[in-house]
Parts: sequence; structure tokens; C-alpha cells
Amino acid sequence: MRILVDYRPALRERTGVGEYIHQLTRAYTAAYRDEVLLFTSSWKDRPARNVADQTGGRVIDRHIPVRILNYLWHRLEWPPAEMLAGDVDVTHSAHPLLMPARNAAQIVTIHDLFFLSHTQDTGGEIRRDYPVLAASHARRAHAVITSTQYGRSQIIERLGVAGEHIYVCPPGAPVWRTLGHQPNVPADGCILFVGTLEPRKNVGALLDAYERLLERRPELPRMVLAGRATAAASNWLARIHRAPLSGRVTHIGYVDDEAREDLYRSARVLVMPSLDEGFGLPALEAMSAGVPVIVSSRGSLPEVVQDAGAQVNPSDIDALAAAVERAVFDQSWAMHAAQAGLDRARSFTWTESARTLHRAYTEAVGRRRDRRQGQADVRRQRV
Repeated sequence: MRILVDYRPALRERTGVGEYIHQLTRAYTAAYRDEVLLFTSSWKDRPARNVADQTGGRVIDRHIPVRILNYLWHRLEWPPAEMLAGDVDVTHSAHPLLMPARNAAQIVTIHDLFFLSHTQDTGGEIRRDYPVLAASHARRAHAVITSTQYGRSQIIERLGVAGEHIYVCPPGAPVWRTLGHQPNVPADGCILFVGTLEPRKNVGALLDAYERLLERRPELPRMVLAGRATAAASNWLARIHRAPLSGRVTHIGYVDDEAREDLYRSARVLVMPSLDEGFGLPALEAMSAGVPVIVSSRGSLPEVVQDAGAQVNPSDIDALAAAVERAVFDQSWAMHAAQAGLDRARSFTWTESARTLHRAYTEAVGRRRDRRQGQADVRRQRV
């Protein structure tokens, strides 16, 4: 097969979706001999020179602004993939909307449906296009990729996609150079948040819990917020520069691959109080590094973490503060949670997800062929 993958989310900073498509492609090319083409487009950003070596794919790079191409693809369903990359058997979109194609089987990736339930907290083309188009695109797709069983159930219930068309491909646990062999719970480690600072990450609640806990535990360790800040994060960033958070909470921005291991090594606990998550990759990263985790009881996080960490209602500030207090000051709990996380992380492998992805590609090509044959039969009957 010749497969065209939308690699644009990994073109710059590889946050959740970008890291997912990068690693999934890498695992796929390591296991199968199909030709994988990595499609990128931007007016100013070009793919790194070592992308092909890292992933095993061949880069197809076009100097087309992302916003313009997305508008054409989403609203006009033009230009087809074949016009940009030549003949392909499969187009794999990294997001919920189809990559137009003349003859290829079309696949979309849907990690979560936050854009449906919290439209006001999204922006740009996601707010403009996803709520009105995602359901029809998902039903037209020859296969849908998601990362959890929770996501699969949501796609069936809310988008009306047939269950046999949905394939669950979870991320694999990262392999660290020095971490991952034993619990990592330094006594002076920070309280860590990793993720894009956007509304659904619920960082305001985390700051509320930290501030409340400071009142009775002034010896509380520092908090580190790691991730790109969106415009919606301006109030959070202003807040951490005022008392009582000033000097106690630091925003360090996006952390690349080279520095991420040191970041987790410095952590006492990872906290993800998200209102929704399609998977929650930082939770898996922390578990695989031996760092205890506290996660929201919403979205896919309970499925990912199970009993290997604490789960709290993200709207309950007192419960969140109590969970952080226990992780920081209860060494027995921290060690137990860290070991449970290490054990849980071992169940996530890119190899298994690549195997499922290969089945999705193969069956999508078959569905495309069957649909075309059915359409041809209908035309002949009309004649």
C-alpha cells in the first residue's frame, strides 16, 4: 500500500496529537513494508531534515498555508490528495475531518469530542468546522482511528459511526534513558503539570488547589507548568506572578524531547485535572517514568490510569488539594502509586497499535473497493 499521512501536527512543537502521529508512523514503518508518505504544508515552517530518518516515511512538503489548505479541504473538499502527492491507496487525516481524495480510502483520527461539548472553549477552524462537519466526515470515512475504548464509545454514540469501522490504537509508553526502572519520587520534587495551557486542561482549578494547600502547608514544593500557552491562558499566567503564587509556580513553556526526561526526573507527582482528554499522554509518560499521577475522573483518563494513580473530580478543589497533599507528604502512597504506574505503563506498546493500524488500513481499502463496486452496480441498474 501507498499511504499518505497528514504529518502537519508534528511539523513544529510535537504536543499530544503531533507526538501521537509521529510515533505511530514510526512504529508502523518499522513493522510493515508499505510506503508511507508524510504530508506537510506551511508557508514558512519546513519539516526537520531528520524526519524521514526518524519515522521511516518519505516527506511530501508543500508551500501552502495551513489555514488556506484546511479551508479548501474542509469546505470545498479540494484539492484531492492525489493532486498534492500522486496516487495513494490510503489518506490518513490526523484530525476528525477527511483529507479529500479521488480514489484512496479515507481515514480520520478522533481522540475526543471536546469540540462538541465545549465549543465555546475552542477557537479558529476547530470551532468553525469541526462541530458541523465531524459527524458526516466520520460516517463517510472508511475507518476511524481513536486512542481509547472511551473514545470509541463516544464516536459510536455521538457521531453515529458503526463500531466495526473504529480502531483503537493507544499510544505506546516512551522508553527513557535512565528512568522507568524504579519509582521516581524525589522528596524535593516539583508538582508538575504537562500540557497545552488551554481551557479544557483546567489549570485554574489546579492553581486554586495549590493556593488553598499553601495556606496550611507552606513547605509545599514548587509547581511547574510545562506546555505552550494559548491566548486563553493569559489570566493563569498573570496570576502566577502575584502573591501567593509568585515565586512558587513557574511556567516553562513547551519542553522538547531532549529535555523531557529531566523534567519528569524533577517531579514528585504529575497532576492532570482536565475537563476532558482523548488519552492524556503526559499521564502515560509520567507512569512510565515512575512518577505518581493524579488525574481527572473524566474523559479517557480513568481508562488510561485505572488504579495506578489517584482520580479526582476536576471541579472539586478540596479533593484535588487533598490528593496533591497525599502525593507530596505520604511517602508510602507515593511509592505504591509510582510502582503501580510503572506496571500499568508496560501494557501500552506502539507495536500493538501499529498492528491494529495495519488492519485498519487494509480493511479501509477493502471498504473503499466495495463501496465503489456497489455504486457501479447501482448505476448499471439505472441504465
